[in-house]
Amino acid sequence: MNMEPELRGGGGCGVRAAAHGSSFCFSGGVVVDGPRIQQLLLHCAATLESNDVTLAQQTMWVLNNIASSHGDPNQRLTSWLLRALVARAWRRLCAPRAPPSPPSPWWGRAMSVTELADYVDLTPWHRFGFTASNAAILRAVAAVAGASAVHVVDLSVTHGMQWPTLIDALSKRPQPPPSLRITVPSVRPSAPPLLAVPTDELGLRLSNFAKSKGVHLEFNVVEHATSSPPLAAVLSDPTSLGIRDGEAVIVNCQSWMRHVAPESRDAFLDAVRALRPRLVTVTDEDADLDSPSLAARMAGCFNFHWILLDALDMAAPKDSPRRMEQEAAIGRKIESVISDDGDAERPESGARLGERMRRRGFAGVGFDEVAAGDVRRLLSEHATGWGVKREEDMMVLTWKGHGAVFTSAWMPN
Repeated sequence: MNMEPELRGGGGCGVRAAAHGSSFCFSGGVVVDGPRIQQLLLHCAATLESNDVTLAQQTMWVLNNIASSHGDPNQRLTSWLLRALVARAWRRLCAPRAPPSPPSPWWGRAMSVTELADYVDLTPWHRFGFTASNAAILRAVAAVAGASAVHVVDLSVTHGMQWPTLIDALSKRPQPPPSLRITVPSVRPSAPPLLAVPTDELGLRLSNFAKSKGVHLEFNVVEHATSSPPLAAVLSDPTSLGIRDGEAVIVNCQSWMRHVAPESRDAFLDAVRALRPRLVTVTDEDADLDSPSLAARMAGCFNFHWILLDALDMAAPKDSPRRMEQEAAIGRKIESVISDDGDAERPESGARLGERMRRRGFAGVGFDEVAAGDVRRLLSEHATGWGVKREEDMMVLTWKGHGAVFTSAWMPN
């Protein structure tokens, strides 16, 4: 039985209308628009859940005639979702007793520092969180009278790309800049972007940059007893962080929480709170994709991951290496969410994260107009579809009015 259809677009009359509301016309005159594509995907998910192989293959054949890795956002999204469904079908229906397959090779490669900078600069998807979090950190540091040392516990997937901007801002304050310590765990989520530079070398580069700005930076890597401890456990040994008296401790979570298993998130936040931080910043994708229902996760992927695919159409040509790498990263996320593997990403929305933070004894700090102004200046460098909205406990990056990424700031009660 062949469960691996060719993932290419079908013929017909092509693409009509705008992104996410686009329509496709088969040669027989049947029009398939965004909502109908979603219905087909949900139908395919249901047939896989019921082990109806024949009907699943038929639905995949229809989807394969819609999908195109070079089409509009809906077609590209369908292509990635179909890949994920085929991979799931193979594991669940065709090879249930086979050993787990190695990670898909198409989702990323290790980049140089320059390539990584280009990657995060392509859209404000990552820079938004950097900008909003740094504004909150600077405000928190300024509020601590006589603070001479700041210790950032950095839990992120972007290899320190956030910190040059913070270092530069600290150097420009009228008062002498505090000494800065950045501590990172030796483990990180197995997700793109990947960096072809050892963490220690990255720390040396940051330290040299800080020195050029007149800021003393100490960069530390916390090694763990095992090579792959659960991400929720990276703070379980506070003494390994070497927190010193008089330091203003900042815990910075950038795209980290969605990699922590949902059942472990409360314990993770308890470990964060035990550090007695001055501030906790959390940035992540504003989507609920942690449902136990495959159909619900499928619908969530279709409605959410369209956002960045559509924005990338405005950001770079289709043959841009940085664009192709970002789209491959989206495909990796989709496969993770649709599959049931142990490395699955399960993002939860900013609203749900806020409820979780308050239950674990944190109070929202909110963002002032200075932070909002910093974000608006960032967005002015990108396509006009990007926007920002301020809510009670967070700021949200939007694309054409759709919530994309949230940043929130918290203090222990």
